[in-house]
Amino acid sequence: MASALAYKKNFKASAALELFYTGGPVALSPDAKSVACACSDDVKIVDVETGKVNATLKGDTELVTALCFGPDGKSLLSTSRSLQVRLWELSSGTCLRSWKAHDAPVANMVLDSSGGLLATASADKSVLVWDVDGGFCTHAFRGHKGIVTSVVFHPDPKRLLLFSASDDGTVRVWDLLKKSCIHVLDKHFSAVTSLAVSTDGWTLLSAGRDKVVNVWDLKSFSLRTTVPVYETLEAVCIVPDGCGLPGSIAKTGGSGIRFLTVGDLSVIRVWNSEGAYQLYTQKSSVTPSSSKKDDSKGGIFHATVAPGDRIMCVTSDQCLLFYESVPGEGDDVDLKLSKRLIGYNEEIIDLKYVGVDATRLAVATNLEQVRIYDMESMACLQELLGHTDIVLCLDTCVTSSGQPLLVSSGKDNSARLWDLETGTCMGMAAGHMAAVGAVVFSKKRKNFFVSGSSDRTIKLWPFEAITNEPGEPAKLTSKAVVAAHDKDINALAVAPNDSLVCSASQDRTAKVWRLPELTLVITLGGHKRGVWCVEFSPVDQCIMTGSGDKTIRIWSLSDGSCLKTFEGHTASVLKVGFITRGTQIISAGADGLVKLWTIKNNECTNTFDNHEDKIWALAVSGDGDKIATGGADSLVNLWIDCTLEDEEEAYRQEEEEALKDQDLANALKDTNYVKAVQLAFELKRPYRLLNVFEEVYRNEESTTQMQTILQALGKEHLRLLLEYIRDWNSKSKFCHIAQRVMYSMFHVISPTDLIKVPGIRELLEGILPYSQRHFSRIDRLSRSTFLLDFVLSSMASLLPSEDQRLLTIEPDVELTIEPATPPMSMSVQTPLNSANCRRNAMLEEVDAQLELISAMKEHVDSRMSEVEVVPDITPDVEISKKKKRKQKH
Repeated sequence: MASALAYKKNFKASAALELFYTGGPVALSPDAKSVACACSDDVKIVDVETGKVNATLKGDTELVTALCFGPDGKSLLSTSRSLQVRLWELSSGTCLRSWKAHDAPVANMVLDSSGGLLATASADKSVLVWDVDGGFCTHAFRGHKGIVTSVVFHPDPKRLLLFSASDDGTVRVWDLLKKSCIHVLDKHFSAVTSLAVSTDGWTLLSAGRDKVVNVWDLKSFSLRTTVPVYETLEAVCIVPDGCGLPGSIAKTGGSGIRFLTVGDLSVIRVWNSEGAYQLYTQKSSVTPSSSKKDDSKGGIFHATVAPGDRIMCVTSDQCLLFYESVPGEGDDVDLKLSKRLIGYNEEIIDLKYVGVDATRLAVATNLEQVRIYDMESMACLQELLGHTDIVLCLDTCVTSSGQPLLVSSGKDNSARLWDLETGTCMGMAAGHMAAVGAVVFSKKRKNFFVSGSSDRTIKLWPFEAITNEPGEPAKLTSKAVVAAHDKDINALAVAPNDSLVCSASQDRTAKVWRLPELTLVITLGGHKRGVWCVEFSPVDQCIMTGSGDKTIRIWSLSDGSCLKTFEGHTASVLKVGFITRGTQIISAGADGLVKLWTIKNNECTNTFDNHEDKIWALAVSGDGDKIATGGADSLVNLWIDCTLEDEEEAYRQEEEEALKDQDLANALKDTNYVKAVQLAFELKRPYRLLNVFEEVYRNEESTTQMQTILQALGKEHLRLLLEYIRDWNSKSKFCHIAQRVMYSMFHVISPTDLIKVPGIRELLEGILPYSQRHFSRIDRLSRSTFLLDFVLSSMASLLPSEDQRLLTIEPDVELTIEPATPPMSMSVQTPLNSANCRRNAMLEEVDAQLELISAMKEHVDSRMSEVEVVPDITPDVEISKKKKRKQKH
C-alpha cells in the first residue's frame, strides 16, 4: 500500500554563493586561512577552505582602495576613498581607530615586520609613515612626480629603509633615520607596479608595465641586471629558498634570485635573476580571455606566495585562484589549481543541478563561461570554455550509462554539448540566426535536445553517434526545424515520454509540438503578457506556464483549456517547477520572491524572500527536496526542505509547553508566585500571567509578594511585562490589574533601572493615554459621590422635630419597613392602639435609611482607595432625575 503523500510546507536557506569581492585590493592572512576582499565599500573576510564569508566590516559608503593584515592576523587595516585609515579588530569586527591619511586616495600600504609602523602610498604623490598604536604620522616623504603605486619595508628591522615605486618610472629609497631620500632608481621607462625584497635583504626587484624586471643591488644601490619578460607585469614575488614551488633552489639548484611574475598573459612564470632566464611557465592560461570589446584590462593583477608551497592569484574577473605544487613530468614540479573562489558572478541567468545526487551546480552568468560549483565547499570546480558570447540557458541530464551531460546556449547563436566528467565540448549545434535563449534535453531516451531561438524557430538536435576529432567538438546537424512563434522564444519543455515539446514565447502563447517531426498539436492562449516559462506535469496530462501578467496557469493537453490559475506574485513569473510528485508548484518571479503552491486547494502555502532583485533562475533536484535560485543580485540561494524538521520541532515545543503548563499550575497551587511568573514569561502567556497577578492580589501579603516577584525579573522580562501592561491597560476588564502591577513596579524598581529597559519610551507612550482616560473616569466617579452627600443633607433638613412627628401621626396608618428593597416604601397597615408603636416604627425607618446611605458612601470610598475603575453612574443618576420629574408631573 502506498504511503500518504506529504505536502511540503517550508524550505530553509542553507549555504549560498554570495557576493564577496567586486574588484580592488585583496589581502591574504599570515596563516593563509582567510582572505580579506574589498566588496564595494565593505570588507569581507572569507574562509579559504569553505568559501564562506566569516565577517563583514561595514564601510563608509566609499570604495575600499587598500588592505593590509597585521603580523598576528588578528587585526586589519583598510583605507577607502574617504581618505580614512581604519584599524579593525577581526574577532569582534569593531573599528578600533581611524584617522585621515592623505589628501588623495591611498593606493597601497604595508606594515613593517614588528607591526608598529604603517607606510601608505597615495595618489597625492607622497609616502607617509604612521605609528599604528598612536595614530600619528612619524615620517612624510615627498619627491615622486606621479602616483605612488607600491611601497615596501626592508625585511631587516635593523636597516630602517623604505622603498616606494611610482608611475613616473622611478623607485625611491627612503632612510627612516635621516628622514630623507637617499637614492633614486630610475631605469624603468613606464609605471612601476610592484616591488619585492629578497629574503637576505640585499636585492630589490622592481616590475613595471615596460615588460621588464630590474634587479637592484642594495649594497651599492645599482642596477645588477634587467630581466625581459615580454609581458605587462602587475606583480612580482620572491620564491623562498628551500620551498617546493617550481623554480626554487631546492628543486633546480644553482645561484641567483628566484622570482615569479604575473600579468596580462594570465600565466605564472618563474625566473632566475642569474642569467635572466625562465625556469618555469604554466602550460595554459589560468583565466580565459574575454571576447567583450569593452574589456580593456585582463589577466592577473595580484599574486602572493602563501605558506605551505601555495600561491594565491587574483584575476581581473574577480576570481581567487589557489595553486599548490605537485610532481610533474620526471623530476619537475608543476602547479595545480587546488581551489577557485568566485567573488562576483554578476547576474545569475540560469542554473541547473548536475548529477543524480545533486552535489554540483552549473551556473550561467553574464559571461562566456559555464561554471560548475561544489555545493559543500562552495568552490568552482571547473569552467567550461567555448562560447564566444554570454551563455543564456542550461540543461543537464545523466545518460543510461551514468555519464553527466550539459547543454548550453547563448548569444553566439549556437548550442554546445558538454561532457562534465572531462569538461570537454562534445558537440556544437550551429544554425540559428539569432541568440539561442532556450534549450532542453529529452527526458526519457537522453539522445537529443531541442533549442529555441530569437529567430522564432525550434530545432531538434540528435547526438546519439558523435564522431569528432580529438580536441575538436563534433558538428551537430538538426533533424527537424519549425517556425514556431511570432516573437522570441523564451522557454522549452519536453514531455516525460519524449513525445511532445512545448514552447513559450513573448507572443503571449505556448504551443505544443509533436516529436520528432515538430508538428503543431495545440496552442495555449490566454495570458495577457509574454510567457516566460513552461513545464510538463510529471504525473498528469497538463502543462504549467508562467507569464509576465503575474499569473501561473495549468492547461489541459486534451483540449487546451485553462484548468487552474494561481495569482500572488506582484511581478512577472519567470520560473516555475513541479515538486512533490506533481502536486505542488514552486515559482520565482521578478518581485524577488519564491512561492510554494498547493495545486489541490489553489493556495500559496509559503513565500520565501531572500533575494533583492529579479530571480532569473530556478533549479529543482530530482527528489524535490533541494531548490536553487539565482537572480540579478548575483546571489545563489540553496533551499532545503525542512517540513519534517519543523513538525518535529513543533511537536517538541508542544511537549515542553505542556510540561511548563503543569509546572505553572503546581506553582500556583504551592503559592510559589515567583516561579509561576517566570514560567508565564517563558510560555509567553499574557493571560496566564494576569491570572497569577490576580491570585497574588487576593492575598493579604500581596505587597511583599509583588516586591519579591518584581525584584527577580531581568530587563527583558521587565520589557515584556510593560508590553503586557500596555495591552491590559487598553481593556476596561483588565485595567485595574494593570494599574496595580504598574504601581508596584514603580515603587519596587528604581527609575535608573527602568530607564535601562529596552524600548521603555515607546512602551510608556502606549500606556499613558489609557491611564489618563481611566483617571478621568475615576474623577467623574468621585464627583458623582457628592450626590450622596446632597441627598443625605436634603433628607436631614426635611425631617420634622420629634414633637411634630408625634402630632402628625395618623391613628389608622402604620409604616412598614422592607429591609431588602431600599429605599423603604410605606404601606397602609391596620390601626395601632398605641402611639408609641407608631413613633418607634417611624424612627426605625429613618435609621435604616441613614445606615443605607452611610454604607453606600463607605463602599464608594473603599473602591476609590483601591484605585479600581467602575462604570460611570452619571447616566443612571440622570435617568433617575427624569423619572422623578415624570412622577412629580
